Amino acid sequence: MTRLKPVVEVVNLGRISYGNALQAQRRYIRRHIDSLSQPPAAEPAVNALLLCEHPPVYTVGIRTAQYPVEQEERLKGLGAEFHRADRGGLITFHGPGQLVCYPILNLAHFRKSVRWYVAELETATIRLCRMFGVQADTSPDTGVWVASNKICAIGIHCGRYITSHGLALNCNTDLHWFSHITPCGLKGKGVTSLTQVLGREVTVSEAVEPFLETFAAQFNCTLRR
Repeated sequence: MTRLKPVVEVVNLGRISYGNALQAQRRYIRRHIDSLSQPPAAEPAVNALLLCEHPPVYTVGIRTAQYPVEQEERLKGLGAEFHRADRGGLITFHGPGQLVCYPILNLAHFRKSVRWYVAELETATIRLCRMFGVQADTSPDTGVWVASNKICAIGIHCGRYITSHGLALNCNTDLHWFSHITPCGLKGKGVTSLTQVLGREVTVSEAVEPFLETFAAQFNCTLRR
């Protein structure tokens, strides 16, 4: 019997605050949680891929037990928001010019492995970069890299095999925002963007369709617009 490809609904949230994006993620997570209590014959919840950009915001993950309040206030003083999130990883920046993707997936529809899932996100992003002619790769540190510069940060949460948070690909991001932090806690490493590597402007809108193409191929799923 041929197994049907999982369906993933593409939801474009546009420019949205980090807090509102968290609320959107919770709504789609709840859809999955509710479906887990339904009879086996019931229609499963559809997976979702939330796409957005954020106004400037610094976020810290669960590995940062106590981020100093004075540092938080310093970053807010730059004109950015500051949020503590339940994702993995340390501090990072999100802002305009960055394609942010929040897959809300039930890994039971794919493969019940968080390590596999993160590797698939990395590979999908690497394939996208290569479509643009950028030679990106993985490293011992999570994310996607061009040499020693991170072009895509990945930080996820997974509970009951339902994923949230996701990845942030620098398209034409103002990289100066990263100079105020040690991105992801990695000293001696830098950040870059598609625009910086290619020497031409690459917008988020230009990157969306190639990303959806590589995501669908890597996760062997059907996208629903």
